[in-house]
Amino acid sequence: MHRSGEDDPMRNFDLSPLYRATVGFDRLADLMDRLMASDPADSGYPPYNIEKLGENAYRISIAVAGFSADELAIEVKENALVVSARKQGDETGRTFLHRGIATRAFERRFHLADHVRVTGASHADGMLHIELVREIPEALKPRRIEIVRGTPAAAPAVAAQPAAA
Repeated sequence: MHRSGEDDPMRNFDLSPLYRATVGFDRLADLMDRLMASDPADSGYPPYNIEKLGENAYRISIAVAGFSADELAIEVKENALVVSARKQGDETGRTFLHRGIATRAFERRFHLADHVRVTGASHADGMLHIELVREIPEALKPRRIEIVRGTPAAAPAVAAQPAAA
């Protein structure tokens, strides 16, 4: 028996309990939907690794055998890193007995978290390496709030408004 997606209890989540314990996570439901939806165009090509190099440093390594640096493009737009490739050369004069190195055009997207920026990229030995760093603004870094003992600090006085008759 086949069940439709709307009848599938694993597809429907009630996130309302999360909103009681969080502040400012209005995009949480959108993010969960994006993670749960599988992209049918994502064939796993080209393969890639994501490494954590330090507390705030990352590297994405993509296997791009058969592509030159001129045939690759890297763009960052709206918190998305887009890596694409288009083969420029015409290979019609070549005859392959076996073709295992895929050089088909591709576009691979990575969602970047807030405050993550691309710092550089390099292409060597059939690998494209993209360096990323997370830079948290000073205003968003954790800070300790001092607790004063004794009487509460004086709140600014609010002028009393006469009641309208």
